[in-house]
Amino acid sequence: MTQHQTSSHPLDHVIWASLTTQHRSFAQGDDRARRYPAAVAPFAAVADNSTASFEALAQLLEPDEQLILFTVDEVTPTGNLEVVQTMDIDQMIGPATGDTEFRTDTSAQLVQLGTNDVADMTALIRLTNPGPFGTRTIELGKFFGVRADGRLAAVTGERMHLDGFTEITAVCAHPDYRGRGYPRDLIRAVSRDIVNRGETPFLHVYRGNAPAVGLYTKLGFRLRRTLRLTMLRRTS
Repeated sequence: MTQHQTSSHPLDHVIWASLTTQHRSFAQGDDRARRYPAAVAPFAAVADNSTASFEALAQLLEPDEQLILFTVDEVTPTGNLEVVQTMDIDQMIGPATGDTEFRTDTSAQLVQLGTNDVADMTALIRLTNPGPFGTRTIELGKFFGVRADGRLAAVTGERMHLDGFTEITAVCAHPDYRGRGYPRDLIRAVSRDIVNRGETPFLHVYRGNAPAVGLYTKLGFRLRRTLRLTMLRRTS
């Protein structure tokens, strides 16, 4: 019996659920292991914790390439996969509450971002490090930003997408523009867009990131459960 078959909730195995439903067009692999293309996102999932599933996952990686799993329990890979890093992440579920009107200062403009904005997005995300962002991550969903003084000051968008749920991701603001409420307004805008599609927004945050958890809680997100992030590397 496979992991996704025994799960009581699709968000317990969110990467697998995404790659087998709304994001199946991105999926590489088979019924044992699936992953996103490297330029899209560094995420993968196995159907269960069997040797066969980890062997299938290893076949999807290049030597020394790293991929990230989100799991309910600790995983112990077999074969030529090794654990690089593990940490706890909190999965929080929305939607965001409060006024959804964009009410930052009048010099700022909320815009939907596209492929022409990827260079600016990449620079901001590398500076602030809210999580992984590749050259094709923007293909996963809608991304919105705030432009102020001719600069990209803040970003928030959509990442993993499964039946009934869409993840909010890449929440960040340039250090020069912090304290202006841009992330708050962007989260509300993205959340509203997800809710208008009849879906529920959710997000992931590193456990211990008190400022981020505080913001998300004020916006109405609540802790659903803690997951284990495991970064794996193929050794040969």
